[in-house]
Amino acid sequence: MDSYILAAVVAAGFVLLTGPFFIPELHKLKFGQSIREEGPASHQAKSGTPTMGGIMIILGITIATLVAAPFSTEIILALFIMLGHFVLGFLDDYIKVVKKRNLGLKAKQKLLGQIIIAVVTTIIGTQMLGIDPTIWVPGLDVHINIGLGYFAFLAFIMVGTSNAVNLTDGLDGLASGTVAISASTYAVVCLLLGHGDLAIFATAIAAACVAFLRFNAHPAKVFMGDTGSLALGGAMAALGILTHTELLLALIGFIFMCETLSVIIQVISFKSTGRRVFRMSPIHHHFELGGWSEWKVVFVFWTVQLITCVAALKLL
Repeated sequence: MDSYILAAVVAAGFVLLTGPFFIPELHKLKFGQSIREEGPASHQAKSGTPTMGGIMIILGITIATLVAAPFSTEIILALFIMLGHFVLGFLDDYIKVVKKRNLGLKAKQKLLGQIIIAVVTTIIGTQMLGIDPTIWVPGLDVHINIGLGYFAFLAFIMVGTSNAVNLTDGLDGLASGTVAISASTYAVVCLLLGHGDLAIFATAIAAACVAFLRFNAHPAKVFMGDTGSLALGGAMAALGILTHTELLLALIGFIFMCETLSVIIQVISFKSTGRRVFRMSPIHHHFELGGWSEWKVVFVFWTVQLITCVAALKLL
């Protein structure tokens, strides 16, 4: 128990102590968020708010994990997945903010980086951790061997989850709050399945995200940027893969899945019929344009994520 408390204190403490110094530095460097014109008009007031605050979160998680968790292969691989996505997110933000190229990394470049991370994860996972090519189906409690298809499935989980959290990061406190709920749930899942070291990692994620809300809750003083959202998505994928609960991740990260599906549905509908299903996607903007306040959208989404996480634990 001391290890979990230590991880939480170090991760949260790092974010809370560095925030008052780090955020003004981002202001000085003019690392401000650019708001896309096609987004909700109310968001234009957020233009210039410092971004790349995810640096604080990811450093806090990394330090806390290294201090509190045993130096196991699982921990090394989990940190590799998170930090690999952190590098991709940092490059994306750097190009947007410093180089003033609004699109950041090209989609192909980002996808290539994610595939490389997935390949390394597959090699280490199968050769050193003995991960087998099966999928556990929650509720039915059966394991389906999909052979070589599992490695494509693993890459899909990793790319999909990291991008899903990235899409969720569109309202003050939305991504940090939902990730905190999901990570807390995964801490319990890890303990129940005998992955104590990963439970420490998950605890550090939850604590760092909760602490970040001190600066990211509405009205946000700083955004995590792709630096934080891609890395946190990678961390969630790592927990799902390393505990072999990939399908359960759909419930634990239910809001992330909904955000992604809303974009896919919107694009398919508009390209095929010329009509939009939602007022705007990702779906959090749909509710905003429907008259909900930003805080109401965030609170409702947090609540839904909490309910589906409890359901996931019952299913487990």
